[in-house]
Amino acid sequence: MPLQVIPDAKQTVPPDKVYEKFTIDRPGKIIFVGRHLSTKNNLRCLIHSISLYGAELEVSPQVPVPSNFFLEILGIHDEIGCTLIRREEEKVTVGFNMLIDAEFLHHVVRLSFEL
Repeated sequence: MPLQVIPDAKQTVPPDKVYEKFTIDRPGKIIFVGRHLSTKNNLRCLIHSISLYGAELEVSPQVPVPSNFFLEILGIHDEIGCTLIRREEEKVTVGFNMLIDAEFLHHVVRLSFEL
């Protein structure tokens, strides 16, 4: 009897759909990376959901979003390196440059329940 190979289902699903998303609806800042990694300019946003892999943000449709930036969640002073995955009007999907720590994600989700 030949060995049957079952394809991994996660290979056909984009990474931003694999990880569990948590709705937080929390304000944040998109921090632009300038010359010599300066971070002078920023843009306010609303973080709708977050996962270990990335987040879904809402920004004004008229404002351009850079392909690489830092994301700061209001109340948490850590900056997360992000890469733009897709943009549809005001909805922006980003991937984190590194998976965030599960404890950090738990802290962010717990913080949203405290408000």
